[in-house]
Amino acid sequence: MDSCSNLNPLREDEEAPASVFAARPLRPPSTSWSEKYSPVEWTNYFDKEDDISISGSNDVFHVYMAGTEGPVVFCLHGGGYSGLSFSLVASKIKEKARVVAMDLRGHGKSVSENELELSLQTMSNDVLAVIKELYGDSPPAIVLVGHSMGGSVAVQVAANITLPSLAGLVVVDVVEGTAIASLIHMQKILSNRMQHFPSIQKAIEYSVRGGSLRNIDSARVSIPGTLIYDDSKQCYVYRTRLEETEQYWKGWYDGLSEKFLSSPVPKLLLLAGTDRLDRTLTIGQMQGKFQMIVVKHTGHAIQEDVPEEFANLVLNFISRNRIGPHGVEIPGMWKPSQPKT
Repeated sequence: MDSCSNLNPLREDEEAPASVFAARPLRPPSTSWSEKYSPVEWTNYFDKEDDISISGSNDVFHVYMAGTEGPVVFCLHGGGYSGLSFSLVASKIKEKARVVAMDLRGHGKSVSENELELSLQTMSNDVLAVIKELYGDSPPAIVLVGHSMGGSVAVQVAANITLPSLAGLVVVDVVEGTAIASLIHMQKILSNRMQHFPSIQKAIEYSVRGGSLRNIDSARVSIPGTLIYDDSKQCYVYRTRLEETEQYWKGWYDGLSEKFLSSPVPKLLLLAGTDRLDRTLTIGQMQGKFQMIVVKHTGHAIQEDVPEEFANLVLNFISRNRIGPHGVEIPGMWKPSQPKT
């Protein structure tokens, strides 16, 4: 575990260590470095934020919202991310649809009685509770968009058929077979990453230079939402204690492919690589049960790395399936318009 005590530069009144092998004082960051990795406010992308109190509990879930018309694109982030992961996407989608990006339990600015209870059923119940608090018994048409862990939550909500206004499902870079196979490496990945940051700028720089995010503009707005300041260590640490939720990891992905295929709404699977389809999904795709698009030149967080392309894919999915604010606008099979003569 690295700590922050040796990450800060020496004060002017301190003497440098005598030994050449001791830690050298860090040079003060240049203005250009500071500006390059400086945090950016969510208000540049979303229109408003809100805290949604859940009736009958002490849980309060934070949401970011954008747009005024069209169906609701309800975004669920991956493990360790926050609703701000969809910031740049929201600024594009809000021109034609509404966007709600939720901080899931134990993430971002959401507060719940049990922050580590990240079971699939609990998180999907949280999503349904937030939608009910937002829209009552008459929710608008909703397109669920879920990235990674959030994709599993979205599929769970869809498969349970407990959201009558659900009009579409978009799952981002998560496939059952690959996800389960990678779980044995997860603790090592989590423990090997940098744990403490002397500043938010350092965390943003680490996310980009370390390769977890490839788009610095997205990192500048999304990374601050994944951190909290630890007074005892005098530095920033990760908000979500993912390493303490291992008991739920397998449950996120068990049966994911079958549940995805059984969801009775139009479905889109966005992948960052072609090698990620398991047998069940391969057969399902051959049978035309869902649309799949491989997005090139992107990492795992497709919505952050290529937000404009991601937004266009979601809007095209909505348009292709004729999803309006109250559901499918035209009954029957959609036919492409004829070219003008």
